[in-house]
Amino acid sequence: MNATQHYIGKNKTSRNFKAKTIAQTVERIFRVDEPTERCKRDSERQAEICSDTSTSDGFLKCTFLPKLRKTESIEDTTISKKTEKDFYQSLSQLAKHYSIEPISTKDFEFPYNLALALEDVQNQLKNKVKDWEEIRLIQDQKKTYFTSEERYNTGAKLYYIPILPLYRLAKNPKRKQAVQLLQSVCSYLYHIAEVPYYRQQNSYLFWIYEMVEEWITSDEENKETSTCLSEIKQAEQIGDFMEQKIYNHHNLSRFKDRLNKFKIKDIKNSFDNDCYKLAKEIFSLYEQYPNASIYRNSKPNGEAGEYETDYLLSMDKYISFCAELKGELFQTLFETVNTEFQEYTVMEEPIISKKFDGSNITEHNLDFENRLFPLIEELIYILNGF
Repeated sequence: MNATQHYIGKNKTSRNFKAKTIAQTVERIFRVDEPTERCKRDSERQAEICSDTSTSDGFLKCTFLPKLRKTESIEDTTISKKTEKDFYQSLSQLAKHYSIEPISTKDFEFPYNLALALEDVQNQLKNKVKDWEEIRLIQDQKKTYFTSEERYNTGAKLYYIPILPLYRLAKNPKRKQAVQLLQSVCSYLYHIAEVPYYRQQNSYLFWIYEMVEEWITSDEENKETSTCLSEIKQAEQIGDFMEQKIYNHHNLSRFKDRLNKFKIKDIKNSFDNDCYKLAKEIFSLYEQYPNASIYRNSKPNGEAGEYETDYLLSMDKYISFCAELKGELFQTLFETVNTEFQEYTVMEEPIISKKFDGSNITEHNLDFENRLFPLIEELIYILNGF
């Protein structure tokens, strides 16, 4: 089962989303444009210049202290002994929380002691904490302290779950058990994880589908009009029918029972195996986080400026149920969404911020997101094969 690959930028009138090149979609999920990678260095080295044999190599053995970068948080005129004390108290709290051991820098003179400690902690967090994004040293009127940010990188992907394939699967009596499991999975995503459904009038994709339909019906010269209109009719009718199916809470109450009774008749049947494995992992997530939604840690991943809501790509726009990931209708929708997203400067992503100022530290983590998003990708892959 291979999901069809799609490429961003087929719409020639669209503008790039903070990028100069077009990003390819991965096999199982669709991507929006991503920043261009840095140019690689030339692999051919320059000719080496050797020093005279009598020259001492002591210089090469020296270790240099890092340069202290002047930031808004640390200014020479405001540094004091209290600031230095606050720094190490906050560092101690941060180290205990993340179970790291900072190097001793108190024997170095200010400001290199702070610079060395900061560089060391950043390197340790980068290597140890899976979702660590950054730390900041904040100095307000009362004290100096660290803040940290943990972020689940959604990878500029479109998490659009096709629902029409589930309808087609239900027509096959040999897939009955697998279909029931997938209905339970979709019901969980609909009710608990709060993934938007494209037939809900307040959803982003409802508006996009309506806009695409208006464009298609008004374009008399479009040769694919009849095909698109047929796909739109299916998207609406089957979409409404399938929403009633997954809305039924019976799918959630029977979730565990369906897993226990599921029998894989053919061990070589990869589809049944994939469905069972996915449903089992989703149910485990449901048991551990019975009320967690995709929005529980949702925050902007940057500053949008004065008109923040106008330039913020919220999670409900790139995570949703949709009709199909194939056909003329989806291709038009995909290009439309891609063009829309290029207008945004900031995305909502799962983010946790922690403050190390002596107060209680939140124990929240991104375990839920690290498990849920890959499972949504797997569901998309399974459904898109039919």
